[in-house]
Amino acid sequence: MKYRILLFFLCGYLVVTSCENDESKVRQMLNKRVGVEEADSVTINYTTGGKIKAVLTSPLMLRVQDTVSLIEFPQSLQVIFYNEGGVAESKLSALYGKYREYRDEVFLKDSVRVINFLKGDTLMTEELYWDRSRTGREFYTNKPVRIRTKTQILDGIGMEASQDFKNYHILESTGILDLPASALPQ
Repeated sequence: MKYRILLFFLCGYLVVTSCENDESKVRQMLNKRVGVEEADSVTINYTTGGKIKAVLTSPLMLRVQDTVSLIEFPQSLQVIFYNEGGVAESKLSALYGKYREYRDEVFLKDSVRVINFLKGDTLMTEELYWDRSRTGREFYTNKPVRIRTKTQILDGIGMEASQDFKNYHILESTGILDLPASALPQ
């Protein structure tokens, strides 16, 4: 009986003293997300009928495979949109983006900018959605917006705009400031 007790304590001592985890490896395992694919320095070309429609670039893309799959751009993204002739029409940028595949919808937030190269208009907002099924008004938000044209600054709450940003509608205007182009802030 004495030997059994001694053997039990000896085994317990060996188990306790021989188990050691490298703290950094444990932390790394805990931080690793299951079902997440990661890609660095991403460039994605979107084409229709062999013609370039848009080029998306981002320093980091995460594809999350969960009950609902989505694609995240947690470190910023930029998209250049092209017209039928292959000419760049507009540019979109944001510090964060999420593409919900099941809804075919893009959510953008943090310093969102859309610039129409042909007209020179710029949209600034903190949140913006893009939905391909809303033909002619693909961009929309219910948040405060500012649109800067060559001669005006338009402020409002909520907005709808075409993908090329040629046409837009502010839902609730809160102010229009007419200025000569030389007086507009850069």
